[in-house]
Amino acid sequence: MKKEESFEELLAKLEGITAQLEKEENTSLEESMKLFEEGIEISKKCNQQIEKAEKKIMLLVQENDEIKEENFIQEDEDGE
Repeated sequence: MKKEESFEELLAKLEGITAQLEKEENTSLEESMKLFEEGIEISKKCNQQIEKAEKKIMLLVQENDEIKEENFIQEDEDGE
């Protein structure tokens, strides 16, 4: 069974692909397309992990002796 890669590992791979695609001495079009497709798949995995983490972030607020769960939504400094 293959271990799921961490967000940090996936991000490092994505950065490596981006750097390779941005090089002056670009690879062939076929190789560039293959790298791009791999990058898209890695990006999807990163987004899934972020969404999973967001679902786990909950604040417990005590109201009238009851514990209530609320989604954690961080606002910008402008209140947006």
